[in-house]
Amino acid sequence: MNDLVVNLARWQFAATTIYHFFFVPLTLGLSVLVAIMETLYVTSGNEVYKKMTKFWGKLFVINFAMGVVTGIVQEFQFGMNWSEYSRFVGDIFGAPLAIEALLAFFLESIFLGVWLFGWDKLPKKIHALSIWLVALGSNISAFWILVANSFMQSPTGFAEANGRLVMTNFWDLLGNPNVWVQFPHTVLSGFTTGAFFVIGISAYHLLKKNESDFFGRSFRIASLFGALSILLVILVGHSQGQHMVKTQPMKMAAAEALWDSEDPASFSIISIVDQKQQKDLFSIRIPGVLSLLSYNRFSGEVKGINQIQAEYEDLYGPGNYVPPITISYWAFRVMVGVGFLMFFIAAFALYHVMRQMDLSKMKFLKFMPFAILLPYLANSSGWILTEVGRQPWVVYGYLRTADAYSPNVTSGMVLTSLIGFVLVYAILMGADIYLLRKYAKAGPKLVESNENHDDDSYWN
Repeated sequence: MNDLVVNLARWQFAATTIYHFFFVPLTLGLSVLVAIMETLYVTSGNEVYKKMTKFWGKLFVINFAMGVVTGIVQEFQFGMNWSEYSRFVGDIFGAPLAIEALLAFFLESIFLGVWLFGWDKLPKKIHALSIWLVALGSNISAFWILVANSFMQSPTGFAEANGRLVMTNFWDLLGNPNVWVQFPHTVLSGFTTGAFFVIGISAYHLLKKNESDFFGRSFRIASLFGALSILLVILVGHSQGQHMVKTQPMKMAAAEALWDSEDPASFSIISIVDQKQQKDLFSIRIPGVLSLLSYNRFSGEVKGINQIQAEYEDLYGPGNYVPPITISYWAFRVMVGVGFLMFFIAAFALYHVMRQMDLSKMKFLKFMPFAILLPYLANSSGWILTEVGRQPWVVYGYLRTADAYSPNVTSGMVLTSLIGFVLVYAILMGADIYLLRKYAKAGPKLVESNENHDDDSYWN
């Protein structure tokens, strides 16, 4: 029964997290792009940039609202389904979450209101500053969430006392090396998401020759922003992988289906594994490449699943310390494969922009709207790898997931809330997609008509 409760609670947290994470990256990236557009309007005085700011800002606000609604549930689950986790690390985990709410969330919420209702009421520079503060608040919010998550991945700045973990050094918590590879990777992934969102919608309108100057400028800004962002995502991701080899070797071994330690270590092109039999049913590997990725040289040991399992049994006692290999393996490949695909798409778009070519005649332009989905696929698979690859730990090395659930919660309770959340979130997701699609397809004219309909605000 306990296993059923734990699994249902894990499914609920996974479902609500993935739903929420559909909205977060677009908030991170689109807020910065809207701020850039308004800055161009303030510095150039060109009205088309004001028009762009309002149009893309409309889509940003729709997405932001859904992100807030789905995010609130996340923190409640720690008390509902994971009370033992909250008891064990609440003194540490609660601090960054509280700062995120009191500092970052209030910052972005307050100045979003200033920005929404301050058009033509505030000086241009002050109004532009407000959207930059929204973007700053959104990204600071991500920082504090990742401080909390990084403690789960690689605990620092704590001591054990009376069966709990207590904070001993707040600055060690902030200086956790895991934060400084995870945070830039996540934020830059958000920037990429925002860029591909703008590229895809702009490509749709360029194909239909709607507002060519408007969407041509949007396409150019997003192409430069997106190409730079995805390049940095790949570079930071490389550093994050090397950090993972040091701090979570089992996660890397699972992501590579590496059963036994190798030096030099081979990189898997494709593997079909049988986790129960602890063997590959089929595998194609390239010698030395995993060592190159791990140490920047074609030599260096990467530990295998069997050796790490034996080490962990000696260190933590009997048990299964191997995460789900198939999920970890394919999540890693989807994330990396889609990431490089986005890099080539962004580079291809930027090439046409830099050559000042007619964007409406660009080859493969008709496929660009579908590229909007790529960052979501990469983001979701990346988080699946991050969380599933950490199993069986909820706090790495200190608290197992099976020991973190709420003992008085029944499977019926969790199943009921799981079904309820999935249904409600599905409705919210449908509403979000409907609104985004409606305004994205209509273009800036619909935003302008709303503005003219109500002199106080075009958002009504």
